Amino acid sequence: MGLLPLVVAGCAGGNRDQPERSPKSPDAISFDDRAVGSVPPGWRIGGTRQGQGPLAEWRVIADPTAPTPPNALALTASGHGQDQTYNLCWTDSIRFGDGRISVRFKSVAGEVDQGGGPIWRVRDADNYYICRANPLESNFRVYKVVDGTRKQLATASVEVASGGWHTIEIEHIGHHIVCTLNGTTRIEATDSALPEAGGVGLWTKADAVTSFDNLRVIPTGN
Repeated sequence: MGLLPLVVAGCAGGNRDQPERSPKSPDAISFDDRAVGSVPPGWRIGGTRQGQGPLAEWRVIADPTAPTPPNALALTASGHGQDQTYNLCWTDSIRFGDGRISVRFKSVAGEVDQGGGPIWRVRDADNYYICRANPLESNFRVYKVVDGTRKQLATASVEVASGGWHTIEIEHIGHHIVCTLNGTTRIEATDSALPEAGGVGLWTKADAVTSFDNLRVIPTGN
């Protein structure tokens, strides 16, 4: 099973705010069967470099522009004064080591930071890989976070419009990571810091209010 049909639809040209017309994929987590205002069962909220401030708020929201409406999962409120905090919402019920991940995201607001992306091989709130796009900085980057310290593995300059839906895809096999934005491979990296399978989820930084939909996790061999 490939990812290209999901990536292409609604990403190249046209109005990115229009919902996808293709059927929902059976291996996509769309959040449409979850109650608005809730956190999906089995998902947890956390923060890297959280300090003493409150955790950000994540909720299922109604969004008619979502790639597969009516719902999306969103960071709806950041922790006050936490400009250096990485906001996480993830699950350990889905385990990922090698394979492919994709997610649709929409940057809604943020003065310090915007955008976000998927996290994978998550051990806990201080250990994971993250690939994110940031409209404010016009870049696309992949990092590792180990013991709460983030290290950049690769970066590319890109224009990412706020308010529209975009797609991030990750292929991670062994130590090799390939990152694609809106159907175009932008960066690659090699890293061995987190070799074991872990949880998967979503990430923003500081005050980035971002919505996510159609998280897909396809382990190697599927």
